[in-house]
Amino acid sequence: MTPEQLRDVVRTAVAAAVDRGALSVEVPGEVVVERPKNPEHGDYATNVALRLAKPAGLPPREVAERIAEELRAHPGIASVDIAGPGFLNITLAQGALGRIAVQAVTAGEGYGHTAVLAGQKLNLEFVSANPTGPVHIGGTRWAAVGDALARLLETSGAEVTREYYLNDAGAQIDRFARSLLAVAHGREVPADGYAGSYIGEIAAQVLAAEPGLLDRPEDEQLQVFRKRGVELMVAEIRSSLAAFGVHFDVFFSETTLHQSGALEKAVARLREQGHVYEADGAVWLRTTDFGDDKDRVLVKADGEPTYFAADCAYYLDKRARGFDRVVIMLGADHSGYVGRYKALVAAAGDDPDEHLEILIGQLVNLLRNGEPVRMSKRAGTVVLLDDLVEAIGVDAARYALARASVDQQIDIDIDLWTRRTNDNPVFYVQYAHARISSVLRNAADLGLALGEAADVDASLLTHERENDLLRAIGEFPRVISSAAELRAPHRVARYLEELAGTYHRFYDACRVLPRGDEEATPLTTARLWLCAATAVVLRNGLGVLGVSAPERM
Repeated sequence: MTPEQLRDVVRTAVAAAVDRGALSVEVPGEVVVERPKNPEHGDYATNVALRLAKPAGLPPREVAERIAEELRAHPGIASVDIAGPGFLNITLAQGALGRIAVQAVTAGEGYGHTAVLAGQKLNLEFVSANPTGPVHIGGTRWAAVGDALARLLETSGAEVTREYYLNDAGAQIDRFARSLLAVAHGREVPADGYAGSYIGEIAAQVLAAEPGLLDRPEDEQLQVFRKRGVELMVAEIRSSLAAFGVHFDVFFSETTLHQSGALEKAVARLREQGHVYEADGAVWLRTTDFGDDKDRVLVKADGEPTYFAADCAYYLDKRARGFDRVVIMLGADHSGYVGRYKALVAAAGDDPDEHLEILIGQLVNLLRNGEPVRMSKRAGTVVLLDDLVEAIGVDAARYALARASVDQQIDIDIDLWTRRTNDNPVFYVQYAHARISSVLRNAADLGLALGEAADVDASLLTHERENDLLRAIGEFPRVISSAAELRAPHRVARYLEELAGTYHRFYDACRVLPRGDEEATPLTTARLWLCAATAVVLRNGLGVLGVSAPERM
């Protein structure tokens, strides 16, 4: 019996107590079932009696006793104890706990999937690095975390569109084009331009595609470098992300907002709603009415729209495409952006708490021998996605970046993440999967197979380490759903590390395969199912993080 199934059992017990007149309450739609910290307190605990005491008009322990009476009659429950002010500590019947392994193996790739976010249509925007250079390590963190979050949300039933916003209009693109032009002519890059050998590489590619370009008028050259340079940079960004296992459903061009009239339509809509005014020759949005620290310019006095105007048009475009919620992942240097974006959502007539979500991530440092690694071969002082992958590999990079809460600054130690030892977290988890794969291969060599689910005697899994592992496997769907709701992929990584440790302790204490002339027994089969179930969870959990589950290491 999984925690999800036990929640239904507890709700049914409450409903039964209500039906027979033992309680006069409304049956709760959700109940909390958790693993107690002390295993001696049972397999699971629930606080449902404390929650229902006040509406029932009874002491919590009395409510607990009336619910316990119903629970004790369930064939999958061995015992129910009342603890403290009214907690219900539940011990499952041995067969019920053991069936968790069978359920996990039977569900396979679907184990851990829930419908807690079903019906939600989300637009998840992440990375969105300007197409003026390769993806740096900050954007790489968002690539790993954003892709893991998208997988988590989908696993929990949401419909997710992964979107990359290309800031391919404006002053930074002008500086990029001027930098390419300067390098192509053998001149110094402008003081406000972009440095790094990649500028020379892009310029050379443009010249190769446009023979005779440098003989044309310089303003024409600049336009070509602007157009082709951005195209080449976007192609490189997409290639780097794809090699990192990150694929986007939509690459949205800011330029299209300017060309389609979307900016003018956005300003007109905001004006109709009474939030736009003119002052000092500029057009302003009165964002202070919605909690912003100052009003924001939409169109400058020279008639040029601002980046904020593009943000307004872009948000309205997403909503027009039918997304219930716009989720945006930004670096720490954009923390001041949150207030103004919430204000624009409110000015557009939406609820910022319902239709908008902004996640802010902290910095990443790359260390070697305890010292920061700052130099990139291609970008000068910036560490790139490709640099990180070259240093520690895709799996380690994705795992390391997704393993910590995004609101924490993290250090990635190259020495640690390249070790093939248990202090390397991704190796530790992957090795557990490889170890199980080896056990299952050896079992097959001995002619042992899992067989049919109905034939497994899961009640034989009575060892303390077996029970620990079963309870851990049963927690996986809850971990996935809570990580999705909290936007916290790092919870999956930490869970996988705990699961790997639980499996290693089980393996050291419980012999799985027969030795020598020993005959296989029903316990052998049950333990093989337990191993296979653990492999399913490790594989599914690593898959959520975009990390491979090797069968050999």
